[in-house]
Amino acid sequence: MNSFLIVAGENSGEKYGADVVREFKKRDASASFFGIGGPRMQEAGVEVIFGVEELSAIGLFEVFSSLARIRRIFRGLEREIGARRPLAAVLIDSPDFNLRLAKGLKRQAIPVLYYISPTVWAWRSGRLKTIKRTVEKMLLIFPFEKAIYDAHGIPARFVGHPLMHKIRTQMSRAEFIKKYFLPTDAKIITLLPGSRKTEVKHHLPALTEATRRIRSDFNVAFLWVVAECLEPGWVERLRASADDRDRVLTEDAYEAMAFSDLVLSACGTANLEAALLGTPLIAFYRLSPLTYYPFRRLVKIRDYSIVNILAGKRIIPELIQGRFTAERLALETSRLLQSDEKRAEMKAEFLKLRRLLGDDNAPANVARELEKLVFGQTA
Repeated sequence: MNSFLIVAGENSGEKYGADVVREFKKRDASASFFGIGGPRMQEAGVEVIFGVEELSAIGLFEVFSSLARIRRIFRGLEREIGARRPLAAVLIDSPDFNLRLAKGLKRQAIPVLYYISPTVWAWRSGRLKTIKRTVEKMLLIFPFEKAIYDAHGIPARFVGHPLMHKIRTQMSRAEFIKKYFLPTDAKIITLLPGSRKTEVKHHLPALTEATRRIRSDFNVAFLWVVAECLEPGWVERLRASADDRDRVLTEDAYEAMAFSDLVLSACGTANLEAALLGTPLIAFYRLSPLTYYPFRRLVKIRDYSIVNILAGKRIIPELIQGRFTAERLALETSRLLQSDEKRAEMKAEFLKLRRLLGDDNAPANVARELEKLVFGQTA
């Protein structure tokens, strides 16, 4: 039986990893996978040695406070690799962990495919040297990344964005409204406070106050979407922050975004999801001051949301760090809700982004690259 290592350190990455495993098993039903992941990778047949939630630190302070746990996971995974000797590894995003792991895999002559590039175009471009030494091939999800890797002589392929494969709604707007008992005469705003508890902790106070301000000016129903990887206690904390007229959702996130008049989202994958679903969007983000202020000068980009980065210009508002206040968020919300023209312009830009991101075959393209890496040229 052919054994492969697959490591996803974040919630979105483990969803993408599950799709890759399913596609590869279509090509090699006898293949086995082990590594770090979550419930979706388990469902796809991966033997999960450590759960994705165990690597969910964010920012300098949070990483330092989690170092002992991360070291334990790293050593445990190294033991499993030594015992199982996988034919190859697929490492997904999470560069602080995965690039260190890639060094060890290189020493053991285990070839590495790296799926979803570190943001070397935004900061820490020195990682390109490590990637060149340790990674067999980079599999990229943004087309502009290819030129960066070509310039450094690093084998790379744009495989398309995995969201193009996943963005689907499973019910009609009328069915969604009925399921959640939403008023038909109100604006619907979806709130996405983040996928990690540290993010939610930083964002929740301003979001809660902003909903109060917005509700004073508009007839609105708020949908709080809770990431699947958050613990039940955080779901209850969100419920406590929500008004009795709000809804807290632990499923149907795509429907919530697609059928809303506006999405307020933490920077990250959810920004791109909302854009691909065609819903006007405001992005926000706040880090711990211990993380943000020492490193802000190292960041080489003006915009933080991947939507604006892909567009090459600011097409959605961004409220970052000190600018992320309840007052500013309520003001930007009011401007968008009251302007059909602004919302239409935003939707037109979102259609352009869809065309940039390729077809919906990213998982199949990654599976094909893995097969090629191990067994040679494939059809």
